[in-house]
Amino acid sequence: MKKIREILEEKEKAILSPYATLSNQTKGRIHPEKEDDIRPAFQHDRDRIIHCKSFRRLKHKTQVFLSPAGDHYRTRLTHTLEVSQIARTISKTLGLNEDLTEAIALGHDLGHTPFGHAGESVLNRIVPGGFRHYEQSLRVVDKLERDGKGLNLTFEVRDGILKHSKGLGDIVPSERENLPATLEGQAVRVADVVAYINHDLDDALRSGIIKMKDIPEEILSGLGPTHSDRINTLVVDIVSNCRLQSPLTTIQFSPEIERLALRMRTFLYDKVYTSPPVVSDFNKSSKILEDLFAYFMEDESRLPGQGRTCLSDDPYFRRVCDFIAGMTDQYALQFYQKIFLPHPWMIY
Repeated sequence: MKKIREILEEKEKAILSPYATLSNQTKGRIHPEKEDDIRPAFQHDRDRIIHCKSFRRLKHKTQVFLSPAGDHYRTRLTHTLEVSQIARTISKTLGLNEDLTEAIALGHDLGHTPFGHAGESVLNRIVPGGFRHYEQSLRVVDKLERDGKGLNLTFEVRDGILKHSKGLGDIVPSERENLPATLEGQAVRVADVVAYINHDLDDALRSGIIKMKDIPEEILSGLGPTHSDRINTLVVDIVSNCRLQSPLTTIQFSPEIERLALRMRTFLYDKVYTSPPVVSDFNKSSKILEDLFAYFMEDESRLPGQGRTCLSDDPYFRRVCDFIAGMTDQYALQFYQKIFLPHPWMIY
């Protein structure tokens, strides 16, 4: 009798696009293991990511606004879920592998620091060799989870996690080797842009940092006047542009819509990410992480047990970096308060 996994793998082959990545054609895992009886490889990877500790911590990590008073601002977890939803829409309409797409999307930001990109910038400056969140995300799934055993994910998921990030660079890199090896990974890379330029704009409007009148008219007229309109325009353009390709090789916007998406990204960097309220929080959180890093580096015995024993063969600074990068905003603030701030005490 066929296993359920084998039936699902046959279903993939029957219904997915010839450009899709099939589960039974994965390049495999770092450590070979017995296949699951029920779940194809990429579904198994998705489940491992959802159940890991690093994924749960995303709910208390900053996206842009540090500890906002309102309940409706994005966190790193809600960002991840929005990327997953957009990437799955793209993959589904193009006949790609949704399980692979979702696994990459859910794991792409597991290595993000507390305090968003402010934390990443600090660690990149003070840690020997620098720090990049996409490399840390891969380190999380390869080495840090399961007390140093890692999640042992497939090559395709690991590749998509490593190559999702763009910063201010090109959405589609000029060097092909910097593009994810699968179309599903490419879908996540472009969905990440669609998600953050839209939800960061939405949060900036909610916070009052910008007003609707501040948004360039060409963005509103070209992409749409509302949050949902803009997402819809971008996603429909990606799908329509990809359907014109034969063979399908690259998940990307049409030239004009890409220009508007990049214009929107530039606007956010100029008017939101460098605004006084955001920069003020950046400076405060920078000091917190700098002081914590220096505190742990002064004395190895100060690093909590899990940091001292897990991956003990790595350089000490790397273990300190891992410990700090894994903190949530709340944990970093509480740890800082415990170490550096006075505490009330009672005299009896």
